[in-house]
Amino acid sequence: MSLSIEVLSSVADVPATEWNALCRTDYPFLRHGFLLGLEQADCTTPAAGWTPAHLRLKDEQRTLAILPSWLKSHSYGEYVFDWAWADAWRRMGLEYYPKLVTAVPFTPATGPRLLHAQDLDPAVIWATLKQHMPELAVSLGASSWHVLFPQEQDANALAAAGLHTRHQVQFHWYNRGYSDFDDFLSTFSSRKRKSLRKERRRVEEQGLSLSMRNGTELSEEDWSVFHRFYQMTYAKRSGHGGYLTRDFFMETAAGMGDQVVMVLAYLGQQAVAGALYFRSSDTLYGRYWGCEREFDCLHFEACYYRGIEYCIEHGLRRFDPGAQGEHKIQRGFRPVQTWSNHWIADPQLSAAVGDFTRQEEAHIDQYISQAASLLPFKSLD
Repeated sequence: MSLSIEVLSSVADVPATEWNALCRTDYPFLRHGFLLGLEQADCTTPAAGWTPAHLRLKDEQRTLAILPSWLKSHSYGEYVFDWAWADAWRRMGLEYYPKLVTAVPFTPATGPRLLHAQDLDPAVIWATLKQHMPELAVSLGASSWHVLFPQEQDANALAAAGLHTRHQVQFHWYNRGYSDFDDFLSTFSSRKRKSLRKERRRVEEQGLSLSMRNGTELSEEDWSVFHRFYQMTYAKRSGHGGYLTRDFFMETAAGMGDQVVMVLAYLGQQAVAGALYFRSSDTLYGRYWGCEREFDCLHFEACYYRGIEYCIEHGLRRFDPGAQGEHKIQRGFRPVQTWSNHWIADPQLSAAVGDFTRQEEAHIDQYISQAASLLPFKSLD
């Protein structure tokens, strides 16, 4: 393939119509408006450790593909943990950062990572990118290239091109044509079904009521309140106000219309907690949670049970509630495999990363099998 590769310093360097035409999906996190919004809201800037370095592949006539990517000066906001790798580089007298990361910032949701013309084979594009990566890495000063949470076919294509594949586990819910939440619960064993119903009753017993609304139904005050909850919860967990700014919620998320769904929990007339989801035509993505004060079981209700109800009501196939969380298993979320792919410039360190990922894969496979045995269903399929 005869082409040139440009490094773009902003999503704005590509018109939204051209970007979204190459995107060809309603996966919300790859759209021009979402990624540009992160940049304009100061979430993905050099000051935040995310320097835009989007790769555009062109021939003499047209743009063939765009790879949304960033040069990272740290590993925060990625959810594929490589701190030990950075330490290994340091002990060898090398610099791990900056590294080139192809991902959706702050979003561990499996999905497409490559925008490309419809007549092109993604596997050919991935192989071409890998072929050019040594010279690109030198020009960018990057130690490595990391593709986080790609779809399985892209992960396989990257592995075929010579990148190391790393496996992780998340817990997703699948819609088996349930008519309502009780129909879903009917698949549980009796004891697990009673436990879940008790959790839902506990929310009501505390005098809480919940409202679930699409983005077009949300007011500016709703977004302001949710941002406050988000900041408070991050401050409790991590000692900082979160990766996302007020402008992201007030402008970018608020502008996404019905691709955004928010749950707000009220005690009387006062909002006390909220959960924010994004959606495509077939999948609901649970992303952010925040609360002003703690209530028993409210997190499960707002972040999981209302999401399941929404999927059933709207005929969505899958519910991806975010990274980690073994507590999801007993609530009917199945263990699934996720992927990341890694190219390392230094041959010695590349070999070490390859050994690590191969050993880790065996442990992941065993963990998935063990986790599946703990699902609450009457019979495991």
